Amino acid sequence: MIEPKKRGAEMAVVPAGVKRPRTELVAAAQSQQLSAMGPPRSSSLQAPIMLLSGHEGEVYCCKFHPNGATLASSGYDRLILLWNVYGDCENYATLKGHSGAVMELHYNTDGRCVCLNYKIKNLLHHLHCQFKFLYCGCCVYYSCINASFCHILSVFVSSSLLFSASTDKTVCVWDSETGERVKRLKGHTSFVNSCFPARRGPQLACTGSDDGTVKLWDIRKKASVHTFQNTYQVLSVTFNDTSDQIISGGIDNDIKVWDLRQNKLIYSMQGHGDSVTGLSLSVDGSYLLSNSMDNSVRVWDIRPFAPKERCVKIFQGNVHNFEKNLLRCSWSPDGSKIAAGSADRFVYIWDTTSRRILYKLPGHAGSVNEVAFHPEEPIVLSGSSDKRLYIGEIQ
Repeated sequence: MIEPKKRGAEMAVVPAGVKRPRTELVAAAQSQQLSAMGPPRSSSLQAPIMLLSGHEGEVYCCKFHPNGATLASSGYDRLILLWNVYGDCENYATLKGHSGAVMELHYNTDGRCVCLNYKIKNLLHHLHCQFKFLYCGCCVYYSCINASFCHILSVFVSSSLLFSASTDKTVCVWDSETGERVKRLKGHTSFVNSCFPARRGPQLACTGSDDGTVKLWDIRKKASVHTFQNTYQVLSVTFNDTSDQIISGGIDNDIKVWDLRQNKLIYSMQGHGDSVTGLSLSVDGSYLLSNSMDNSVRVWDIRPFAPKERCVKIFQGNVHNFEKNLLRCSWSPDGSKIAAGSADRFVYIWDTTSRRILYKLPGHAGSVNEVAFHPEEPIVLSGSSDKRLYIGEIQ
């Protein structure tokens, strides 16, 4: 497009006496006009909205790293892509290892000591020598029997781990700093739809699968620690705040709470009229958010001794459709807002107190499968079946 000629007064955007090409002057004038017209910025993003493209299939899940500087995304293409949040939002790493679609991703809490099991050969050279690792109170003695044996030692990693659940029936644990897969959890007999790491304490994880089971894992051990048998497929799982309960939702419409001390189902929460596709625990651990195919998002009071009717709020606006995607939901860090995926291609954000829709954000060309809040800034992340991710700032 040819720019119209402008008078000298209009072009006076540089000091007199400095000769610049006409095209550069036009660009500078346009830039100043745009910056003056736009709303005030509320984040450190390079632009108010950033588009991240690189996936070869539908994006099912995306999460910010707890430090807010990077994010991870994955989906049908089986690849986990790691991105920078700031600057040009480059895709700086790709994690390969799953042989099926990745259905859910979660980081564990940042900067916390994590006990992992590694096999180390030919490390110990004396018979009957013992090593004791005192940290987090969760490590034990290991005896060396012969230098040629594999020995299991506990080591500690301070960087965040990334957990991924896949239709290849496994959950992988990745070191988010090095990109290495440090553990592969096997035991489910069908698609693993959901996973969630414990917020604190021993490094536990819970998973839910199409095989109708909810499994508890200690990632220092090879097999699952415990299995809870549900009647129908499990689509979403999470821990409570103290990680002594697992909460699950599935195609039977009920949200179930499993006690890890008694190893049994202790109560169910009824209210949804269709499959529960997403669960999210509030930051303080008092409330649970759920997304359902009945086209509602609900908040539940999961505190001990809460009234029998635990559903305290119902939000509406987002929709599910014939695709039957597992649409997730999330809380803002301060709990003042909630967000949920929607099949109508919009990102929905509600005010928690008033239940009013604050934002209905367009842009995606396919179902929005997950929405996540940045841990420190007013930024939201969305992943969609259109193979794209958007990072955008809100007020």
